[in-house]
Amino acid sequence: MAKDTRHALEVEAIAVTKRFGSFVALDNVSLKLRRGTVHALLGENGAGKSTFVKCLLGYHKADEGDFLVEGREAVIARPADADALGMGMVYQHFTLVPSMTAAENLVMSRSNVPGVIDWKAEKKSLANFLKDMPFKIPMDVPVGSLAAGERQKTEIMKQLYLNRRLIVLDEPTSTLTPQEATEVLGLVRKLVDEGQITVVIITHKLKEVAAYADDVTVFRKGKFVGSGRAKDLSAADLTAMMIGEAHAPKPVIREGGPDAEERLAVVNLKTLGDLGRPGLSIEKLLVRPREIVGVAGVSGNGQKDLVEVLGGQRPASSGDILVKGQTYDGGRTISRSLGVRVLPEEPLRNASVPKMSVVENMNLRSFDVDDNGPRKWLDLKAMANRALGMIRAYAVRTPSPEAPIAALSGGNVQRAVLARELDGKVELLVISNPCFGLDVKAVAEVRARIVAARNGGAAVLLLSEDLDEVLELSDRILVMHHGEIVHETPGKGADALDIGRHMVGHG
Repeated sequence: MAKDTRHALEVEAIAVTKRFGSFVALDNVSLKLRRGTVHALLGENGAGKSTFVKCLLGYHKADEGDFLVEGREAVIARPADADALGMGMVYQHFTLVPSMTAAENLVMSRSNVPGVIDWKAEKKSLANFLKDMPFKIPMDVPVGSLAAGERQKTEIMKQLYLNRRLIVLDEPTSTLTPQEATEVLGLVRKLVDEGQITVVIITHKLKEVAAYADDVTVFRKGKFVGSGRAKDLSAADLTAMMIGEAHAPKPVIREGGPDAEERLAVVNLKTLGDLGRPGLSIEKLLVRPREIVGVAGVSGNGQKDLVEVLGGQRPASSGDILVKGQTYDGGRTISRSLGVRVLPEEPLRNASVPKMSVVENMNLRSFDVDDNGPRKWLDLKAMANRALGMIRAYAVRTPSPEAPIAALSGGNVQRAVLARELDGKVELLVISNPCFGLDVKAVAEVRARIVAARNGGAAVLLLSEDLDEVLELSDRILVMHHGEIVHETPGKGADALDIGRHMVGHG
């Protein structure tokens, strides 16, 4: 029986162009979002995906071109225009208020919330709405206490509650376990198959495109470069369209095995909890030279706290941290002497000074020392030469070495900070979510650098919410849940579903 697609929207973009000054972010792009389908939007960072979606949803006004909604020209100059047409977005990072219940989040998301809310009437209305939902979520508990998959479903439910007929999903599985990702995307596929919604999915995961998308469009450098049915396009086809090459750079092979003696030893480490979450309680965590220990876990289960402790940003309440057998507190002096490098997530915010230049940021570890030890005066020429060498070696694309690092794209900030952290002899590398939000080519480059550091003798502690990344890179895998190490397995042959169960406390 044919599905009923009367509710889902059909939208067509015709020759849409968007400029920011002299920079053309979107160049004469045309595509059709067929009614009642999942349409995957692919491309490298800066390819124009976000600009297109922001024009579609009214956050930017297109300079040229038109949008047709249900075959009629639509003026979309502000988000309220997109709202009125039934179009909305589920963002990469959750937008729900954690301390409010799902019911409260849904009701408060409306544009016509009364000054005094009749909660009895609202809950009755919600109950009627929920009868038609193909999934259930707890409505009367704070959403901050829900698992990531439940929060993602709540975000989707919010869009349905607001009567969206076209929903954009931005990297919808980036923080989910494999089981949660399958459940959420299966739910989306069911809603589409029932004709309730049309979906645009922005993702870097080509497996998800193959499994759930009907149509695919690829952007590169602001231009439309290809489109077609997902079933007719292989991963190699899509990669070629995205980066102009048939394949992403080949991964670097791990060479040799770990040394016997550990380089990092974390023993009986405890920290105070905050924001309602438990602190760390790690009995033992060891990392050896020529070993990548990957730490998997759902966001908010202590990974960020551990990176902050090892980076000297959060104090431990008890326990010991030893690097090369010496007591380690994360301070700059001891980090330098022991060759410890820490790359936290969101490097622009956590590992850079945004208004300082690329040259200055790339010299933050070395500006006050040279081969002979500490120096009293800045050697600006040496700093510039050092930075230029790293810019060339890591292919950092910057308007100028003297440009503020905040002017760079996310991928290039990541390259610049990684270049700084891997400069010189690295004994221990602690790195968190190194490829979050990066495109296919940048991901391959960053992962190759991590493996090369490991092959060169570094001990690597990799914390990532991308389980595929942990599985690809790790010699050994640990799982964190509620601040504790709850599972350990060799990287080779690791079972993703088993790891996923431990990530949510069901191991």
